[in-house]
Amino acid sequence: MKIVLKACIMGLLLINTSLIAQQKNELEPRHRVKSVKAAVGSFAQSEEKEILKTNNFKDMFTKGSVSGQLRSVYAGYQQKKNSNNDTYATAVGGELKFELASYNGFGGGVAFITSNDVSGLTGNRTEGKNNNELSSSSGQYTQLSEAYISYNYKDLTLIAGRQILETPLADSDDIRMIKNTFEAYVAKYNYVDIEFIAGNIVSWQGVDADLDDPWHRTTKDGTVFGGMTYQKTLEFNAWYYNFSNITNAFYVDAGINYVINKDMNLHATLQYLNESELNNSGYEAEIYGALVELVTYGIGFNLAYNKSNKKTDKHSYSGTGGGTIFTSMDIMILDNITKDRDASAVVCGISYDVKNWKFLYAYGSFSGEADGAGQKAHIIEQDIGFEYQMSKEFFIGAIFVMQEDKENSLSSDDDWTRMQVMLAYNF
Repeated sequence: MKIVLKACIMGLLLINTSLIAQQKNELEPRHRVKSVKAAVGSFAQSEEKEILKTNNFKDMFTKGSVSGQLRSVYAGYQQKKNSNNDTYATAVGGELKFELASYNGFGGGVAFITSNDVSGLTGNRTEGKNNNELSSSSGQYTQLSEAYISYNYKDLTLIAGRQILETPLADSDDIRMIKNTFEAYVAKYNYVDIEFIAGNIVSWQGVDADLDDPWHRTTKDGTVFGGMTYQKTLEFNAWYYNFSNITNAFYVDAGINYVINKDMNLHATLQYLNESELNNSGYEAEIYGALVELVTYGIGFNLAYNKSNKKTDKHSYSGTGGGTIFTSMDIMILDNITKDRDASAVVCGISYDVKNWKFLYAYGSFSGEADGAGQKAHIIEQDIGFEYQMSKEFFIGAIFVMQEDKENSLSSDDDWTRMQVMLAYNF
């Protein structure tokens, strides 16, 4: 296994990118991602089939579409702290989805998702060498991930049931084997170029929700949210969430996506997140951020910054998903060091797209001032990765992560390397 990892790493060391850049001339803002974590989640997405319209109720089923994805992932950690075990796992699985044809605006769909560890290519559980982030501690995971009905009339869309959400503080975070999905009730309305959305999230499952405890409530009384988005040359997003008994969160970002010429594009965005504590939950935060990116001839250069102001004995909350902070990387996010201290993060990267290849390199520095106990934090993460689209349906990609604890002279729980390789086939 180590020989395979070394071979992959040697190949990856030839790669530079930050996963934020897109294809050379496909620079429309709605296609862009705003962090390394979000970019990792954009790899090998399941193909969306066209929804047919019909005037016959029976044809809703006979003209429905079947789609899916076969996926296999290897993910392993090599620890630098002697008392910590190296862990690894290999899983196979995927998703199978059926969507009804649209009949007078009515539609719906169901999807199953599964992940199963491969014995012999997965660490021994009794010895504490299994990596549980791909399936579960038992080595298998299967769920009815989507089951929804929908109704569309002109610019209004209503969706009820288990579904995928992509919002700042509730998202799929599809970076491993099992993406997040939500039992929710959602209304969307498009007015000119502005989309308004509101809903209630009851429960969720997925990589961020604990794979040993699927479909549990997002909060005690659910999550109410609402937002508006505008995505043209100028970009604007404003969202409100009530995570009952945890926090009220307000998020806003605004920026510009300016095409200088056919080969150059400038993207600059500011963000602000304010979270107020509910019921002594310990979650309260004020975070500012900025992102600047220049894409020229398929090469992207970017710089992201976030600052979290100290809230005594409180820390920030990423919500139900990977979160929307610009500096979020494959593993490290600002949340990890915000409790009871001022904290900041700087992430810079370079990316390159050529034909069917995408490459990335990103460097992140996460620093925390002394907390109430006098403890400081300084974590460095570097992400190196690639994606290759072998055909319209088949993808292969890998990411190598190096994390270092710069605050401690001895190796700690934050000193390790991580390797992930993913194969995906869409049908």
